[in-house]
Amino acid sequence: MRENDATEAARMPLADFMEEATRVAAQARDRGLVVRTMGAVAFGIHCPKFLSLHRALDRAFSDLDFVSYSKQQDGVLKLFTELGYSQDRRRQYIAQIAGRGHRQLLDDLENNRRVDVFFDQLEMCFVIDFRKRLELDFPTIPLADLLLEKMQIVRLTEKDVKDTIVLLREHDVGLAGPERVDSRYIADLASKDWGLYYTMTNNLGKVSEMMDSFPALNNQDKDDVRRKVSLLRDEIEKKDKSVQWKMRARIGTKRKWYRDVSEVPS
Repeated sequence: MRENDATEAARMPLADFMEEATRVAAQARDRGLVVRTMGAVAFGIHCPKFLSLHRALDRAFSDLDFVSYSKQQDGVLKLFTELGYSQDRRRQYIAQIAGRGHRQLLDDLENNRRVDVFFDQLEMCFVIDFRKRLELDFPTIPLADLLLEKMQIVRLTEKDVKDTIVLLREHDVGLAGPERVDSRYIADLASKDWGLYYTMTNNLGKVSEMMDSFPALNNQDKDDVRRKVSLLRDEIEKKDKSVQWKMRARIGTKRKWYRDVSEVPS
């Protein structure tokens, strides 16, 4: 292979999702940028012990999701260009119309997959703020944020439940730590926003209920995850709630408590 051909091959995105997500985060770090992976691929990276369970649950990867800081946006987009990605102008235009200003849409043409890059926050059913969170872990966002990413979804899907099961099967719940889901941080957010509290506690209940429908899970898996779900819900419930939370709780579901999420066409 000629030198130019070798250089071109080296800058092309890798076919393996987890290897590529790790490569991007490492390349960003080498350039003084903060880029972390999120979504299903991040669950796979952060759960090596139970990666086989993730696969046994038929959880396939389909795209890549990253998050960075808006103050580094120019450098991050330049990095992705150098790593072989192209910006999808059509989808980017649609995203801007939909009010997704904290999101850039890219394409990995080499592997025919879609790439989303979020900046500062995740704007879905609720807003998850990453501005003081990204340096807490590498190459993914912190475990608590991975859990929040799923539990803030009002219309929870089976794939979201599978990701959550594997995350909780692998990691303990409690005080902050790189290999522990920070239940206090999650409870603190839920104590300030009744809508987030309502959605999260309902979804945690769904996780416990749905486990019996997955043959890949044994009794030990189910008991362990249900115990951790219970710990999370207990932490959320015992946390003192804000005045705003209490006022909103009086209204309940009579008024919409979440934002609608419109998917950008692929």
